[in-house]
Order: sequence, then C-alpha cells, then structure tokens
Amino acid sequence: MTSPMESVPHLSTLAGSWTLDPARTSITFHTKALWILPVTGTFHAVEGAATVGNDGSITGTLVVDAASVNTKNSKRDEHLRSADFFDVQKYPTIIFTAAEARPAEPGHLHLGADLAVHGQTRPLTVPASVVATEDTATVTAEVHLDRSSWGLTYTKKGSRLTTQIVITAHFIKS
Repeated sequence: MTSPMESVPHLSTLAGSWTLDPARTSITFHTKALWILPVTGTFHAVEGAATVGNDGSITGTLVVDAASVNTKNSKRDEHLRSADFFDVQKYPTIIFTAAEARPAEPGHLHLGADLAVHGQTRPLTVPASVVATEDTATVTAEVHLDRSSWGLTYTKKGSRLTTQIVITAHFIKS
C-alpha cells in the first residue's frame, strides 16, 4: 500500500470501491463573458463513485448539480440556470463518466471519459493527478473545454467559448 499522501505509483494499489465525499470536493471554472470579462464560479458535486480493478483499470462517475452554479452574481447565476445556458429545469445534472485510465508520469494519469452537459454527451481525455492513503484518494484534474461542443452557445455561434475547469475530487474507500 501507499504511505500517507504518497503519489500513487500504480493504480492497482488502489483496487476496490470508492465513494465521493461531496463536502471535500471542489469544482471551479474560469471563463470570459463577452470575450473580455473574466468570470469565475463553482459547482457542487452531489454524488460519485469509482471502482479500481486489480489490474489498475478504472470506472467511475461524478454527478454535479447544474443548478448549483455560483459566480457570486445572482442575476448572472439565474441566467446561467436558464434555457440560454444550462437549462437546469430540463438538464438538472452534469455527469462525468470515466471508463479508462492510462498511466502518465508517476502519480498522474489520463482519464478517458464522457461528459454529459445540457443533454449532450461528448468524449474527452482528462489529465489528472492522484494522491492517496490506504483509505482516501484525491483526484485533481484540469481541463479546457469549448463549451459550444455541448450546445452552450448563447453568446455567439461559431466562436470558441473556452472554459477552464478544475476538479478536486476526494474519495473514501468503501
């Protein structure tokens, strides 16, 4: 097993079932409004789980409450919840589903996953780092997405609408 807070040398050392601790998980995003105004916000994860096989294979999900979007501007947040953006009445969750993990340098991996946002699911590869003890694991990932790929095109169709997302997901061994 790994020692406390050691980067994981091989995922097989984490074999077993894991449950997300939503209270210790953070999801932040950074984007621009009107192409120039920086906007930072958060979402809340509501549930998640992962299974690591004896061979180091990974499957897992992270479910995010789309209505929890918070940019510290209530008028903007209500607009983001509307049909112009996330349409939370119709699509209440954002779901990240990991189906594979490829090792990178020690303590790092590339997660092959699907991301479902606004009723559209797209594949993506997410670089992540893993720090673990015998009974906890923290996965940190940063990805840049073109949100228009998921139909979030309120501002201007055809333009790149890049959003940086940083997830720090804390799991407890089940």
